[in-house]
Amino acid sequence: MSADRHHTGDEKDLASQGPVDVEGHPIRDEAQRSPVLPGAAEVAQRPSRTLWGDAFIRLRKNKLAIAGLVWVVFVVVVTLSADLWVPRYFADPVSTEFAGLESPSADHPFGTDRIGRDVFSRVIYGARVSLAVGILAVSISVLIGLIMGALSGYYGGLLDAFVMRTADIFFAFPYVLFAIVLLAILGPSYRNVFIAIGILGWPSIARVFRSSILSVKENEYVDAARAMGASDLRIMTRHILPNAIAPIIVYGTMSIGGAIITEAALSYLGMGVQPPTPSWGMMLSEAKALMGPAPWLTIYPGFAILTTVLAFVLMGDGLRDALDVKMKD
Repeated sequence: MSADRHHTGDEKDLASQGPVDVEGHPIRDEAQRSPVLPGAAEVAQRPSRTLWGDAFIRLRKNKLAIAGLVWVVFVVVVTLSADLWVPRYFADPVSTEFAGLESPSADHPFGTDRIGRDVFSRVIYGARVSLAVGILAVSISVLIGLIMGALSGYYGGLLDAFVMRTADIFFAFPYVLFAIVLLAILGPSYRNVFIAIGILGWPSIARVFRSSILSVKENEYVDAARAMGASDLRIMTRHILPNAIAPIIVYGTMSIGGAIITEAALSYLGMGVQPPTPSWGMMLSEAKALMGPAPWLTIYPGFAILTTVLAFVLMGDGLRDALDVKMKD
């Protein structure tokens, strides 16, 4: 009976001391005594992280990609606002009012060419041509490539074989040579340049998109949409395209740089943008005989091509890493 009283007394002592842990020691830490666990409402209020949100976070951490983006934005802003300040403070890009070939000076930061045109204004307006050709040509390539890749990857069979063999025919010809043939048929002009580059660029986009569709179309949510009676167009646009578009964004960004180089090469050969419209490639073509006495005629257009193409490549490389779901923060 006394043992029971002693045991009861011990229980009262422990109860008076407050809560204890598994070993019988009193809990003195307030946070340990009553841990606060997140409730359902708090968890629901937390911002959800999506694929694109994670990609944006990873992209911000890529310094080279951000540097490329900053340079591209700078070039776009400068070219779009060129009409407001270049003719006023420097010169019209097609004006020949100056005294022939001059080295860089305060009035002409990049010098003038052999017929007196200001090189700085021509480089600025040449960026407008190069960016427009690059973006429009890649847009045409992406549009055709998405359609052909979707038909090939989603339906398969004979349609898949036909589209892929057609793409193989395009791959069999040298890219620049094929572009020259098309321009010889269509005629060398600003409009025909991006049409030719856009038509020749679709096979690569189609192959990339076809591969993405083949990896996505067998997922359960696609089978569920098909079982619910969704049409092929709805399945493609609402379920497959958003989950297969990431590689196209990466490839398209890098392709803009390639299109700029192709336009410069065609203009250098005289098959691209025609005078008096300024173009980086045409400026290099006109300056090839003056590389010794007037190196600035090749340095500045060449530097513009190098930095702009490199910026798009860095952006594409950063987007590739950012959109890769296997990458970890």
